[in-house]
Amino acid sequence: MAERRSLAEGLKATPKVDTVVAREFVYEGKAAAAPPAVVKSEAATPQAPAINRVSLSTRIRDDYAKALKRASLERQLKGVEPNTLQDILEQAIEPWLRSNGYIP
Repeated sequence: MAERRSLAEGLKATPKVDTVVAREFVYEGKAAAAPPAVVKSEAATPQAPAINRVSLSTRIRDDYAKALKRASLERQLKGVEPNTLQDILEQAIEPWLRSNGYIP
């Protein structure tokens, strides 16, 4: 039976890996192409300003929670936006806040 040693000792004894050989193994011998150049377009559409989010904890009816979760999962599978619980809730709450004068 082999001599027991600590995990730290085992990691120290690990030999150096040849990065070329490692890349050939990972990419199955295919020549590694140069990474694609990232071109930033200055004519790209400007993104909306970042919105800070805070944690909000509340309790809702069980049937609402199940329906909301189901809607979220089905929309994620179909690739339909909004599909996260957060985005769905924000989209649902915003009209109420506007119509009652809480946000401009």
